[in-house]
Formats: sequence, C-alpha cells, structure tokens
Amino acid sequence: MRRSRVFLLLLLSLFTALTVHAQAEPAKQTFFLTFIPNIQFSPVYVALENGDFTAANIELELEYSDEPLGVDLIAANERQFGLISAEEVIKARANGRPVVQVYEWFQKYPIGIVVSDSSGIESVADLKGRKVGVPGRFGASYNGLTALLSANGLTEADISLEAIGYNAPDVFCVGGVEAAVVYINNEPLQIQQRADAGECNGVTGVKVFPVSDAVDMVSNGLLTNEQTIAENPELVSGMVAAFDAGLRTVINNPAEAYLISAKYVENLPMTDELKAALETATAAQDEFLATNPDRAAIAESRAALLADLQEAFDLATLIQFEVLLNTIDLWDADQLGLADTASWEATQSVLVDMKFVTTPIDMTTAFTNSFLPAVGR
Repeated sequence: MRRSRVFLLLLLSLFTALTVHAQAEPAKQTFFLTFIPNIQFSPVYVALENGDFTAANIELELEYSDEPLGVDLIAANERQFGLISAEEVIKARANGRPVVQVYEWFQKYPIGIVVSDSSGIESVADLKGRKVGVPGRFGASYNGLTALLSANGLTEADISLEAIGYNAPDVFCVGGVEAAVVYINNEPLQIQQRADAGECNGVTGVKVFPVSDAVDMVSNGLLTNEQTIAENPELVSGMVAAFDAGLRTVINNPAEAYLISAKYVENLPMTDELKAALETATAAQDEFLATNPDRAAIAESRAALLADLQEAFDLATLIQFEVLLNTIDLWDADQLGLADTASWEATQSVLVDMKFVTTPIDMTTAFTNSFLPAVGR
C-alpha cells in the first residue's frame, strides 16, 4: 500500500510538471511589418529587446513584405498579427474579409503637402492651379490628398496632379512640382537637408499642411482577425500589451529606442559620438521618468533633447533620430491605442468618395478597443 501511494504521488508530480511546462510553452508568432526594417518600427524592436513579448508568453519572429500580402495572410489566418493601414482594413472588410484593428498605433494621419516657404502658397486653397506631385493615384498619399483638398473646398480637377513615385525630395528639389504629397515625419526633413546644402533649386525652407489639421482619418494599427479574437483572446491581449509597452518606452525615452533600433535597422546613422550622447541621454531620461512626469513634461523633455543634440550634430547625423521624434508626435495621445468611430467613418467616407469602396460597412466591426491595457503611462 505504501509503495502504491508513493507511486501515485510520483505520477501526480510528473503530471503537474508536464502541465506547468505545457502552460508555459510560448506562443510562436510571425509578426507582419510592411516594407523593410525602419526606425518607425521601433516600438516592436524595443518590446522585443526589453522582454515585453516574452512577458506576454509570446515568441516573436519578424516578417517584412508588401502591405496587401499582409492583409491576405492575416485575413486567411496564416498570420495572426501585423501593422496595417486602416484603409486596407476597410477595403478588406468591404470585401467580406474578417480583419480587425485592435490597437490604433498612429493617432494622427502621417500625410501632408509640402511647399516652399517662398512659394506664395499660404494655405491649401492656394494650391488651385498649381502642379502637385503624388506617388500615384493609390495608397495613403492619394487618400490623404483627396481628403485635404475636399476639406478645403477643392477637388483633384482644381490642381495639376502629377504622379512622381516615391521621389518627392528629388522631384521637388529640381523644381518638377510646386508642392508634393509627403509623409510629414520624414520627407520634409529630407527636403530641408538638401535646402540647407544649397541643393534644392534655391529653396531655403519649407512649410507643411498636414491632413490631420483638416480631417481626422485613421492610419496604421495592430491588425488581427475575427478567428484569433474568438479562439485566443488571451493571445490578442498579450500582443496588444507587449506592443503598448514598447510604444510607451519609445515615447518616454526615444534615445533608448534609437539605440535599440540600431540593432535591427541596417545603416541607421550612428557615430561613436552620437552613441555616447544617446547613452548619456538614456540614463538621464530614466532618472527623469522616475519622478513620474506627466505627458506634457515628457514631450518637453524630447524637445529639449533634440535641441541639445542639434548643437552637437548636423542634420545628416540626426535625420533618422528626428524622424523618430516626428513620428512619436503622430503616435502620442492621452490614451495610446484608442480608436473612435467618427475617425473610422471619416476615413471610409473618403474611400467611398474615391470609389475604392462601393458599399459602406459598419465601422464598429472594423476595430475594437476591448483589448487595450488600462489607462496610464
């Protein structure tokens, strides 16, 4: 009898150990990112390096490719997560594909129109009759242009639209267009860099008209599908929590984020001097964050850091760090990740007007805030 009890206890211990091991097995996920490694994906890199995905029991592998492929894979549940634009979500759902945004990454639409500050163009209305460059009649640039024109009482027929590919700095700086549709976090910087070097057709400075000043449209966010939400909500919560943690770290300490991103983004500008400056800034920011500053104070600390770095480094060295700071301004919000129906409906309205969507859908099915972490920085 004693031997039987011992044997049963051994069996129970073994079963318990196996059960714990099975529960601890991480969920392996291939995370879809568009284009190529880029400083703008720093929240993912930071979350990986800081163990945020590990804490959520997720083993993450990164995959980069074209956005339409990502939508296809996620809709078919061949991938469960990716960073995808809201326009693609709306178009996919209009075609019966069950994708859902679970975290609104960009809180401001990243598109705008850049002009020379000596062009005489003081408002969007002044673009009437002007030659405006756009990558093509597709994508976020074209959608944003259409929305911005409409909000200012114009249509495409009021301007001379020219497809220039993704070459706005080149075309603008040879005088090929009077205005260009750009991603406001990086291309105006590239143009200004050329202007400062005297390589922009006499242009000395630029001004930008952001779409977000006129229309509240939804941009990129964390995408999954209805099957994953229904069958594995814990995984969705874990993925959202990890991404949110990474994003908060980037917003709060961009110097640390840039240093981490250099491990993932090939040829990210990084001299020994810049690395040392960012390491010093990272440590100082950690001490500052320990005082529990509010959102406004953290934003001020980012501006102060940039001013300090600009005294020591030229734009060529700092340009990608400035891109990061500009992009943080598009991400930051009182509550990160939060979406609202009005901005989704405004985005759909643009797509309907452009005939990219023929039958409007119920916008409340395109996104959910159910998985957002509790409010708090």
